[in-house]
Formats: sequence, C-alpha cells, structure tokens
Amino acid sequence: MKVGVLALQGAFREQVEALGALGADATLVKMPEQLASVDAIVLPGGESTTMDKLLDSSGLRSPLRAALLDGMPALAVCAGLIVLASEAVDGRADQQPLGVIDVTVRRNGYGRQRDSFEADLDVEGVAGGPFRGVFIRAPVIERAGPGVEVLASFGGLPVCGRQGTVLFATFHPELAHDLRVHELFVREM
Repeated sequence: MKVGVLALQGAFREQVEALGALGADATLVKMPEQLASVDAIVLPGGESTTMDKLLDSSGLRSPLRAALLDGMPALAVCAGLIVLASEAVDGRADQQPLGVIDVTVRRNGYGRQRDSFEADLDVEGVAGGPFRGVFIRAPVIERAGPGVEVLASFGGLPVCGRQGTVLFATFHPELAHDLRVHELFVREM
C-alpha cells in the first residue's frame, strides 16, 4: 500500500521518516492528483488554520473529504485532527473542519508553546508499555461522539482514538522516537 502524507504545512517530513522506518511506501501529497494515487493518508501536526487555507488553494479540500468519507485509512495528528474534526473551537471564524471525525476540539487546549509537555500514555492496541506522548500546543478533545473509540486518555480527556478507518492523536507520535502508534496505523490500513 502507498501512504500519502499531506505536505501542505507542518511536520510532514517527520511522518514520512516514521513510515519509511516501518518499510511503508510513503509519498508527499500536495495536489489532488497525488491524493488519487495513494491508498491511505497521514495528516500531520502543524498549524490548523494555515492547513485549512491551503486545503482550499491546493484544491484538496473536496477530494480529501470525499476519500476519507469513502473509507480511505488515515492517521490524523494534532493539527491534522483539528482539520478532520466536526467542530473546532478557538480557530479562525472562517475555519471549516472537514467533519470526518465526530469530535469537538479546542485548538491549543493545553495552552501555548511554553505549556507543551510529555506524558506516558496507555494506548489500546499498542503493546510494550506506556507510549510517551509529546503534546505541543495540542488540541483538547472536548466531546467525542458515539462512533468514536477512545484508545488513550490523559487527565480524563481523550488523546488518541479511532473512528472507522481514521486513527487520531492530539499528541505527536512521530516525535516520540517510538514507532508503535505508526505501527498500529500501518497494521490497520
């Protein structure tokens, strides 16, 4: 399977490296025709309001949403989760999440850059002990709909989960020097 990494903005190179370390055929996606050539997609962390604007200027908004609603496997990390949420709080007034995951997320919910932190997480489906979650201006999931399976929580709030073929995390697994969340994604594709 060929895995695309949305390369409009954010930590896309780190995602390609993590997937490559697992032997996955990873490629960058910047245009609709590139999206059409992949079997799965990773939406990296970065700045969600910028990604939102770039989805429009690149022409990717509609084809990406359609592919995901049609069952394309995806891994959405931090800002990628905000892009796929049904509702984003504290974004730009014109920000339009794709509505693929039934969650309400608050941008920078844990605070600003200086409030970034790491925490050990027990992630369902990830064997071998706690996973070190790296939270950088991470969103907070304020509401998870009935179709969302929570795989890990921190402070009583969901931080990793799945809905259908979409796996998501509020933290950055690509920065943990631990490939187990990416392994889970690749295994489930």
